[in-house]
Amino acid sequence: MKSILLIDDEREICESIKMILEYENYHVDYTTDSNEGIKKLNENSYDALLLDIQMPNTNGFEILDWIQQNEIDIKTIIISAHSSIENAVKATKLGAFDFLEKPIDRDKLLISVRNAISQNQLQKENKKLKKDLGLSDTFIGKSQAVLKILETVSTVAKTDSRVLITGENGTGKEIIAREIHRQSNRSHKELVEVNCAAIPNDLIESELFGHEKGAFTGAIRQRIGKFEQADGSTLFLDEIGDMSLNAQAKVLRAIEEGKIERLGGSSKISVDVRIIAATNQDLRQAIKEGKFREDLFHRINVIPIFIPPLRERKDDIPLLVEYFTKQICEKYNFPLKEFTDNAINSLKNMQWTGNVRELKNLIERIIIMIPKNVISEKDVYDLIPKSSNDFDDLFNISNSFQEFKEKAEKMFILKQLEANNWNISKTAEALEIQRSHLYGKMKKYNIIKE
Repeated sequence: MKSILLIDDEREICESIKMILEYENYHVDYTTDSNEGIKKLNENSYDALLLDIQMPNTNGFEILDWIQQNEIDIKTIIISAHSSIENAVKATKLGAFDFLEKPIDRDKLLISVRNAISQNQLQKENKKLKKDLGLSDTFIGKSQAVLKILETVSTVAKTDSRVLITGENGTGKEIIAREIHRQSNRSHKELVEVNCAAIPNDLIESELFGHEKGAFTGAIRQRIGKFEQADGSTLFLDEIGDMSLNAQAKVLRAIEEGKIERLGGSSKISVDVRIIAATNQDLRQAIKEGKFREDLFHRINVIPIFIPPLRERKDDIPLLVEYFTKQICEKYNFPLKEFTDNAINSLKNMQWTGNVRELKNLIERIIIMIPKNVISEKDVYDLIPKSSNDFDDLFNISNSFQEFKEKAEKMFILKQLEANNWNISKTAEALEIQRSHLYGKMKKYNIIKE
């Protein structure tokens, strides 16, 4: 049985709504004291909230703000005799799902409650699915670069400013886009995402703006585009650098006018959409080459956020390894595994051309393939693809000839120790050096058997 909380200072209203909803097999808990309502929200879990605006002590807007600040996972339907466009807009910005005018119409109430519970359930299922699949919207790191990005996100999230996120593939641009939406006043609605690189040029306009029945061959029914779906929410245009020039022109017009027109349609449709765009391309260079519109670039680049590659924030790697290890072990019901310091250092020395995504994939490979609970440096080297584990990489991870020689020597000694099953005498003989000399090299390079 779905549970609903009702907060309204008029007991007669509460009793009336309670009777309507209980007849439809909902469990209804109500209070006429707004502060008591906050306490109930804090201590219990509900599927939906019905909330009055004008109340003594704490009003509905203040409760909505409290819900946002405390990240209470609930859909709120405002019920008020003081209906106005101003109140409706304010309530929506504070995260209200719907706005009903008193006296309450029974059918409208039931439809709104049903929709609120349905969407809340869908969002919970999406979160569970992401967790089961090992997906995450958490941007991990404590480096200065990451802290600056998160500070920018926090600052711009509450505004409607357009944001352009740039960076290499696998750096986490999508995660930052979702985090901006999550912290925004539009988070009560789903983020709408479009991967511009994955949609053919002849279909991108229909995807964005929709089409009317018969607009083109194959348009057998009306289609609602992503702009309309994102009305009141956020539209994330991923890989916008791959969008056709014709589609760019229409996106520019939609931003400037706040209106769109479906393909094959003749009427303008008003949309309230916040745009977040992302690309791994150099859009300024694309502008010079005539592949991207300069006017659109300036429209979407109000707040630029650059995400540096993982090789430029290697101090975040230990945190990421710890985070992914826990996540992956939970996913496969493995005992929690641990990486030794030397194993972590070997990961920090890699170039990570695939960035965080590549790191996560390698961690998953290691956890699955290595049965031990403690992962050593040797385990890491054994599972690194050869293209990332040969001497060519030494040129990429060395800043000087001396550093190159030391890294190569360490790698060579480690390989010889492994080949001789860590027998010091045999290894020293193979290297044609004294045992004491080998011990000295092992101490210098912190080579220990793990």
